[in-house]
Amino acid sequence: MTVSLRSVSLALICGIAAAAAAFGGAAKAGDPDPTLQREQIEPIIHDYLLHNPDVLIAALRHAEDKLHNDDAAKASQAVADHRREIFSDTLTPVGGNPQGSETIVEFFDYRCPYCKQVEPSVEAMLRQDPNLRLVYKEFPILGPVSVTAAHAALAAQRQGKYDAFHAAMMEAQGNITDDTVYRIAAAVALDIDKLKRDMASPETAQQIKENLKLADALNIRGTPAFVIGDKVAPGVADIATLKSMVADARNK
Repeated sequence: MTVSLRSVSLALICGIAAAAAAFGGAAKAGDPDPTLQREQIEPIIHDYLLHNPDVLIAALRHAEDKLHNDDAAKASQAVADHRREIFSDTLTPVGGNPQGSETIVEFFDYRCPYCKQVEPSVEAMLRQDPNLRLVYKEFPILGPVSVTAAHAALAAQRQGKYDAFHAAMMEAQGNITDDTVYRIAAAVALDIDKLKRDMASPETAQQIKENLKLADALNIRGTPAFVIGDKVAPGVADIATLKSMVADARNK
């Protein structure tokens, strides 16, 4: 989760104010008026931060780093808790080298323009690294057509044409409809009648359900999202970032 400096600063300022209030409220009977104490303390805090902005900036950056590290630690733990479902589910389509020494897991939606934007980087990595394995997690979150496309992709796998269908769907531009899905399926020589039967099977629906459940466990809310090693990386990633993550995972 990305945390803005503004949100951290607001939280920190509120914390300072709360601390001042708590200090003032801690007075015992016979002590000076706590309201007066607050009135004296707050201008001191204000003037100090005004004349020493580097202190506030350092505190904000420390708070932001802590939040980022906390999120990364939670993500790593979630990956550890669900490692089999993420990397080793036998029903999930796999590309690249199925016996590769390192794995990229991608959660994607065929109607997501950002998924299509990052696709060339993913494909380039597979070409450049013969020991790389790619796990495709169908994650249809952008409406009913996305669901249709995901079901069709998993059904295409049963005809041995997942890769061809996936590549064609990722290349499709403009508004994608159910008709687009079936037209692409026909173009890659899928048996449409069998495809529709397999799309409607409980097994296909269960695969999608498991992917949605897994994404929720990993706190994945959008597409694309990648899992490499013990890290979860949401959003568009360029080839340099993906390569760095793969290298880090191999070093561990």
